Amino acid sequence: MAHTTTEQGLIEIAREYFRRVDAGRGDLVELFNDDIEVYFPKFGVVKGKQALFELASGLFTRIAELSHDQDSMLCVANGDDVVVEGLSRGKTKSGVEWAGGKTPTGRFCNVFHFRGEKIDRVHIHLDPDYGSEDRERFLWGMERSW
Repeated sequence: MAHTTTEQGLIEIAREYFRRVDAGRGDLVELFNDDIEVYFPKFGVVKGKQALFELASGLFTRIAELSHDQDSMLCVANGDDVVVEGLSRGKTKSGVEWAGGKTPTGRFCNVFHFRGEKIDRVHIHLDPDYGSEDRERFLWGMERSW
């Protein structure tokens, strides 16, 4: 799919979002509008930059390491919307490691909406059971390809 120059620029901002998340950079918030809308599973839909801090502070009570594989990312843009599907890897605070494509968790899909060159909305779709501890909900077992 051919993207316009504007869409390619928005894709690059979305990729920069993942680079800043992985590096734990405080300037991540500069990519967002003040009234950003954020969705994360089991966190809900919230608005405002303060919500990003709440999300991160809760998430990183469980996660010790996190990185997103830039090479695995499929980026699709349509106007002001960018969808990024990819793989993450990391380690929980309890020492359990995950790697998307190899373990049950680690696949993600983020849906970004932009207003100008700032992220106006990001909905993050993934399984937040990073350590695959919720074993009773593996209804088809764990012996699968991930």
